[in-house]
This record gives sequence, structure tokens and C-alpha cells, in this order.
Amino acid sequence: MSANGDGSQPGDTMAERSTDPAWKLWLLLNANRWVVTLVFMLFVFVGLLVVSAISPVSLRGLMGQTDPVETLFQALVTALITGVTLVVTINSLVLSQELGAVEDQRKRLDGALEFREDVERSIDAPISPPEPASFAQAIVAASAERAADFRAAVSDSQDAELRDRVDDFVDNLTTHADSIREDLDDAQFGTYDVVKSALDYNYSWKIFRAHRIENAHADAFTDEAREAYDDLLESLKLFGLAREHFKTLYFQWELINLSRAMMYVAVPALVVTMSMLLFFDATAVTGTVLGIDAIVWIVVATSTIAVTPFLLLVAFILRIATIAKRTLAIGPFILRESSRGEEIEWE
Repeated sequence: MSANGDGSQPGDTMAERSTDPAWKLWLLLNANRWVVTLVFMLFVFVGLLVVSAISPVSLRGLMGQTDPVETLFQALVTALITGVTLVVTINSLVLSQELGAVEDQRKRLDGALEFREDVERSIDAPISPPEPASFAQAIVAASAERAADFRAAVSDSQDAELRDRVDDFVDNLTTHADSIREDLDDAQFGTYDVVKSALDYNYSWKIFRAHRIENAHADAFTDEAREAYDDLLESLKLFGLAREHFKTLYFQWELINLSRAMMYVAVPALVVTMSMLLFFDATAVTGTVLGIDAIVWIVVATSTIAVTPFLLLVAFILRIATIAKRTLAIGPFILRESSRGEEIEWE
């Protein structure tokens, strides 16, 4: 617990706040999805080779008794066509929420414009930035400025503990805000960078700490301090709303990318799978490569290519599901496992 009684301060980045190892965060969130797919493909390829090496029965021997290769690729053809169709259909249903009558679109537009006006009032600007990264930067900067105003408003307070707690709170918030603004400088929407920076800015914890300070020292708040506190809280709330909005847009963007990527890999995978059914002749394949029967190399390689659409789907869904899990709560609710065991003074 901190000296000021506000609880144990979590890390400034999602990685620092997580109990997961670095490699897991890289796999789930930070890595390019195509790279993750290649890692999965390598795992499948090597795994099948290892199984073939330790199997007491050779693949060529099995093919002399049954026809496992034909059975496998028949199932893969069916799975490819059905699976890709289902994924694209589901994505289309999700994206169909963007469609609607003109009245619905007007409500969406009015809501978006009203939100931008609220942000413009908060950041004291005649117009808010149009790009998501710059928009998030402006709100983060506004929260840092409002925090500095809050510190100035309580600087003359007779409550020394209040001044100390506000100083500690504002120092952490402004340092964190500067780091997030730097991360957003070169971030482009459509990439994970904007969402990652938004996830790193733990506004929910900052709202909690602000509430704790206000609850413990409400009697020492002047009218100026109360106004500065309300402005700070408003800027943090607006960031929470902006994060949820950008997260929704990012999910839709990723689902579109997933649909396109599935089309890119499904056609080659289908060609390879059908070629194995129509033209593969095991008797024409002889010899070994690196001590492994050449037929094993061919079947393992083509099988890996055939399951690539599924591996790509897993790579995309892992990131989407992880982000969704980490942003289930909006506002001062902290669901991380790393915070459940901490003793936080709240009474």
C-alpha cells in the first residue's frame, strides 16, 4: 500500500500490470498476426515431423494398408470450404451493424458530434483532431493539464496530507500521460498501436484514486478545488468513452482484415488440398531427406498449408479476445488478476 493510502500503484503499461510472461503478451497482443500465423504453422510442421519420427509405424507402411492421406485431405477440403464460409458469414453479420435506416444513422452521427463537442470543451479547443491517435493524444493531454490545475487549486490548502496525496497522484498521472502521448505520435489507426496505447493508460485506476482523495478530504476542498477536480474527472471519463469507441472501430477493422486474409490464404490452401487428392501418387515418391521419408515431407508440408486458414483465424481471434477480456469493465472497475490480491484501503 502506498504511503498516501491510495493502494498499491499498478504499472504504467499493460505489460507491467499483467502477470503473464512477456512471450505470452507478445503472442496474444503485440506480434503481427501474420508472424503469429507463421509461428503456428512452424509448430504444426515440426510437430507432425516429430510424431512421424517417433511413430512405430511409418506413413508409407500405413498407406500400404489404408489410405490415411486421402481421408485426411478429403476432410480438409470440406473443412476449408465450410470454415471459411462460416467465418466470412459471421464477420458479415457483425459488420452489418453499420447498416441501418437513415434515422439510425442520424442518431449515430448526432451522438458522435455531441461527443466531439464534449471533448472540445474539455481540451479547450475550437475543434478536436480528426485522427484517432491525435484525438486520444488531446484527451490524455487534457487530463494532464486538468490534473495540474487540481494540484494548483489545493496548493494553498491547510491539509498537508491532501497536498501530499494530490502531488503524488498528479506526478504519476502527468508522467504516464507524457509517455502515452509519445507512444501515440507515430501511431496509425488500423494498427494495434493506437489501441495498445489506450490500454496502457489505466484511466480506471486514476478515477479510483481521484475518488479516494475526494472522499477522504472533501471537507478541505474549496470551490476552486472542487471545480478542478470535476474537470479532471470529466477528462478521464471522456478518455474512457473514447477508448471504448476506438476499441469497437478496431474490432470491426480487424474483422474486415480477417475476412480478407482468409480469402488470401484459403484459395492456395484449397488448391494444395485438392491437388493432393487428384494428383498425388505415393508410389512415385522415393528416397529420404535428412533421414525422413520424402513422402512424409510432402504430406506434412501440404497438411500445414491446408490448415493455414484455421491458424490465421486463431491468430486474429487471440488478439481480439484478449483485448475484449482486458476491457470488459468501463470506469473504476479493475478486473486484472494482479490487483485481486492487493489490500486497497477503501473505507
